[in-house]
Amino acid sequence: MKYCQRCVTPHSRPNIRFDESGRCNCATSDDKDRIDWDARERLFREVVENARRRGKGWDCVIPVSGGKDSTWQVLKCLEYGLKPLAVTWRPPGRTALGQRNLDNLIGLGVDHLDFSINPSVEKRFTWLALERHGAPAVPMHMALFSIPLNVAVKYDIPLVVWGENSAFEYGGEDDARRGFALDEAWLRTYGVTQGTTWRDWIGEELSERDMTPYMWPSDGELKARGILAIFLGYYFRWDPSTTYAVARAHGFRERAEGARTGFYNYADVDDDFISIHHWLKWYKFGFTRTFDNLSLEIRNGRMTRDEALRVLRERGDETPHADIDKFCAWLGVSRERFFEVCEKFRNPEVWSRRNGHWEIDNFIVPEWSWS
Repeated sequence: MKYCQRCVTPHSRPNIRFDESGRCNCATSDDKDRIDWDARERLFREVVENARRRGKGWDCVIPVSGGKDSTWQVLKCLEYGLKPLAVTWRPPGRTALGQRNLDNLIGLGVDHLDFSINPSVEKRFTWLALERHGAPAVPMHMALFSIPLNVAVKYDIPLVVWGENSAFEYGGEDDARRGFALDEAWLRTYGVTQGTTWRDWIGEELSERDMTPYMWPSDGELKARGILAIFLGYYFRWDPSTTYAVARAHGFRERAEGARTGFYNYADVDDDFISIHHWLKWYKFGFTRTFDNLSLEIRNGRMTRDEALRVLRERGDETPHADIDKFCAWLGVSRERFFEVCEKFRNPEVWSRRNGHWEIDNFIVPEWSWS
């Protein structure tokens, strides 16, 4: 394994780029320093005015979960005078805190649509995605992207307002990192769908009709209707600490018992199953959500690399056993079967078998306990 010389991101992270000095997309933070954010804010005002001029009732759709970021998105859109329709894909593992924060978000002053998918379809799709790609969150991401876009088409709403552009924040090609719009090409590469669309999942387990909630409009259809899907992170400097502070000042609450997954106790709070999606990166790529979060803390100047390494050392194994139990109960499978499937996706380019257990060569924490 090789790691960024500035943060704790490994070279095995999908879509990551390392420069000649051994730094990864930490350069993103340098790019942000060079951006004229005042000019970007003026561009956002133009987007807002166009949406307000063309809107026939609601002038924007905001995909929301009730988390800190979506709370911040709602506040920002209301601040600029937009009339949003907030749209949520309802996760099967929604937490009580997630519902509380979603209710708080709605109370900020927006209309809201909570979209639930047939549980039978969702379970079959989730298990199939886990078996086929080791990626149980494929249905989640397809739903997150398709439902808001379809709502915009259905109600002729000219603007869809997403939050961060993950290709810019975590690693991606230059065009996607610079881009302000979400389109089919971005979805295929950075939408965490394993490069698939709904058509790729039709077969014995899932019919075309089953996949209806996961069908997103084509670029041509969105263009013909004049619908623009943007990332707020293009117009305003994105930082999880900032969005959290703003959201908390307006009623959002974090987990009192600490982080569900990763380093932040204010992120990933609304879904019992999201930790499994992040944990499987350990098998596939040799890092976890904590690595992502700590790298952001380093890039934003709130933590040194040595401090991040100390956190990783103290955390140790991060297998979310309680969440796995809930997930298996929901799917109706045993823990043994779950781990048997996950083991198929342990990456041999990352892991080596020694002394009866798996290890990562040249791991960033030398004294790690692999047993």
